[in-house]
Amino acid sequence: MRIMLVVACALVDADRRVLIAQRPEGKSFAGLWEFPGGKVEEGETPEAALIRELEEELGVSTKTACLAPLTFASHSYENFHLLMPLYVCRKWQGLPQPREHVALKWVRPRLLRDYPMPPADEPLIAPLCDLL
Repeated sequence: MRIMLVVACALVDADRRVLIAQRPEGKSFAGLWEFPGGKVEEGETPEAALIRELEEELGVSTKTACLAPLTFASHSYENFHLLMPLYVCRKWQGLPQPREHVALKWVRPRLLRDYPMPPADEPLIAPLCDLL
């Protein structure tokens, strides 16, 4: 089975809220909420991929030093296995904008389960709640 490496980020604001993004129509899991991020390209480190994805998806910039690995998800889908490290980022430049998503929302960690998420994102919630 093919393993796909995808990185995700929990942007955490000064009020300890986490940014989640709603997937657009036409993509798998359309309408569900997720942590921003995306595929790690060939020759790219997970941190470099996350910095690129945050710029592309949200229009924010950050540095490797601002990305702290927290946990990861390992989830089998029908055609591939997803390995997804979750980083926490508390420092970035710019105001997050939904460039590739339908909507963005700042959510208290304990309320994250109120938002339907893809199966791979759900296990990331508990470690975030413990941290925040």
